Amino acid sequence: MGALVPAQLPAADRGSLRIADRVIAKIAAHAAGEVLSGAPGAELVPKEAEPHASVSVRKGPRNAARLRLTLELGYPADIGSVCGMVRRHVTSRVEALTGMEVPEVAVEVERLHSAVARSKQEGRVQ
Repeated sequence: MGALVPAQLPAADRGSLRIADRVIAKIAAHAAGEVLSGAPGAELVPKEAEPHASVSVRKGPRNAARLRLTLELGYPADIGSVCGMVRRHVTSRVEALTGMEVPEVAVEVERLHSAVARSKQEGRVQ
């Protein structure tokens, strides 16, 4: 009768939740894709060129995840602006969905896809 029900236990005594690194990486890649689907030049990027993410999780008083994203972008576009939007959105989504702090999101642009290069590949040089 005197036992505490789980809702009455102090937070420190309830246990902890461990989110796998690969899950955090998938959340980050999906969040990047949300931004990139509406970015300028998005129609130039092949559908199979989805964003890739890797993550390293640091344990401490508060768990923190450092993310590295690899993207392909349409060109011409304001690359710095697009990367900044991706960085802010990914940070927000990962923090909201995992409860982890995200002190760093490194964004690497792996490839640019341009309309000019595509038309040359298709044999329509203007």
